[in-house]
Amino acid sequence: MKKSIRVMLVEDHPDYREIIAFALGKEKDIELGNQFGTAEEALRSLQDRSLRLVPDVILLDLNLPGINGLEALPYFKKSIPDSKVIVLTQSDNESDVLQAISQGAAGYLLKSATVGNITEGIRVVNGGGASLDANIAKFILNTLQTKLPENEVGNMLTERELETLSLLAEGLLKKEIADQLGISITTVATHVGNIYEKLQVQNAPAAVAKAFRMGIFTN
Repeated sequence: MKKSIRVMLVEDHPDYREIIAFALGKEKDIELGNQFGTAEEALRSLQDRSLRLVPDVILLDLNLPGINGLEALPYFKKSIPDSKVIVLTQSDNESDVLQAISQGAAGYLLKSATVGNITEGIRVVNGGGASLDANIAKFILNTLQTKLPENEVGNMLTERELETLSLLAEGLLKKEIADQLGISITTVATHVGNIYEKLQVQNAPAAVAKAFRMGIFTN
């Protein structure tokens, strides 16, 4: 029997926690484990080894009392490095997006997202992909298209690799990228491999984050 994806929810609004709990309760392959109203409570629970149930995916709000989500994200990554973090927030602030991705978030979804978007995002990041809200992805893509330093293009990534990276930033899978660019999945895999090698990263969110840090993407 296939193991369910275990989710931890860190959200201070009880009503929204109930909505998420109800929605995830209908999914056969997703199990909502612990729920916490603050990051401190969630982090303390992970320190208790006798009670520790490691989540596969953490849904993390940013606007939390006490330690906020951006401040807590590095601690989650250090404490449970194999768990994937999806920021689930009302904030579409560009600096929040870039900071969350830079600190290792595998996804960034707005609370206006549909239940389907959230559950699919959980599945995508659990499978090693990236999940970004459509508006967030559009911001990243527009940033790439309008503010990309031309000298960096020639020195770091090819035009096709940049196109591939921008589509990875949108959360597209390799088959979807192949369809959009009109190339084979094998060719996409080659471009992705080249991107990871050139940027010295292991996954799409890390590639996007490093591209911003290096000035290939700029804010």
